Amino acid sequence: MDSKWVGRKVIVTGAGGFIGSHLTEHLVALGAEVRAFVRYTSTGHWGWLEQSPVKADIEVVLGDVRDFFSMREAMQGREIVFHLAALIGIPYSYQAPQSYVHTNIEGTLNVLQAARELHTERVICTSTSEVYGTAQYVPIDENHPLQGQSPYSASKIAADKLAESYYRSFAVPVAIVRPFNTYGPRQSARAVIPTIITQALAGTEIRLGSLFPTRDFTFVADTVAGFVSTAVGPQAVGQVINFGNSKEISVGDLAAAIGRTLGKKLTLVGEDERVRPENSEVERLCADTSRARALLGWHPQVSLEEGLRQTIEWLERNRAAYRANSYAV
Repeated sequence: MDSKWVGRKVIVTGAGGFIGSHLTEHLVALGAEVRAFVRYTSTGHWGWLEQSPVKADIEVVLGDVRDFFSMREAMQGREIVFHLAALIGIPYSYQAPQSYVHTNIEGTLNVLQAARELHTERVICTSTSEVYGTAQYVPIDENHPLQGQSPYSASKIAADKLAESYYRSFAVPVAIVRPFNTYGPRQSARAVIPTIITQALAGTEIRLGSLFPTRDFTFVADTVAGFVSTAVGPQAVGQVINFGNSKEISVGDLAAAIGRTLGKKLTLVGEDERVRPENSEVERLCADTSRARALLGWHPQVSLEEGLRQTIEWLERNRAAYRANSYAV
């Protein structure tokens, strides 16, 4: 328990997803009264919260971030909104770009307008390092130009700018958090780390797209700590804040690191279907986290080696949830 959080009324949109479920569990551990907003489906499934140890300690609301009325109703009586609900798969955004507009842009608009009407104490909007596109300089600080190199990143840029506009136009107390390549237990197979690990657990041949782009990987517990710090940091309102390790590693070197952790010699095979369009590939990402350190006292705690070890152990126990030999779009 944490005295700053005991009894605080919060809502997490996208609570059934990868980061959202970890954040929900952490907020419960801190003592917050957590409402989890999970996308309605005919099965009524709660995503990763379905098997969560805090399942009995949260209020789950089923709805759709694209619907203003369900969003406003869910946010009633909540002091802090953690807005994570989004479509996040980059390859799928090439196939269904309009769905990203509806979910990521219109969904964020609904959250912001509801917060405006309800006088919500603070809204934390989730961005992504993809909004920067290929680095024009490194490390990338929050003033780096924004580049829409995929329909997904374009939709997140628009969502960020809507959040900024609601802060400037209507004084909605918004903070934008910008994680760099979060990874860890529960991440979907469309992301590179679970893609490599699940294939490596099944054999030694790893099918990938381009091996040369670099990424800055942040373990999910560190990203969650960044969200929580932003929610209570008095200087966070109106800010955009990067969360990353400030270390970059290429996809090929990442695969080699996973192989070493598993004690396996992996063979990397390129597949055309996994390669992004030429001008869409983000070639380099590396975070400048000076602002997070200065405003929030935040810095990452988990090394890539330790994070990979924990992720591998979890995936070994949950292999049935993944199709190792299929390309997840």
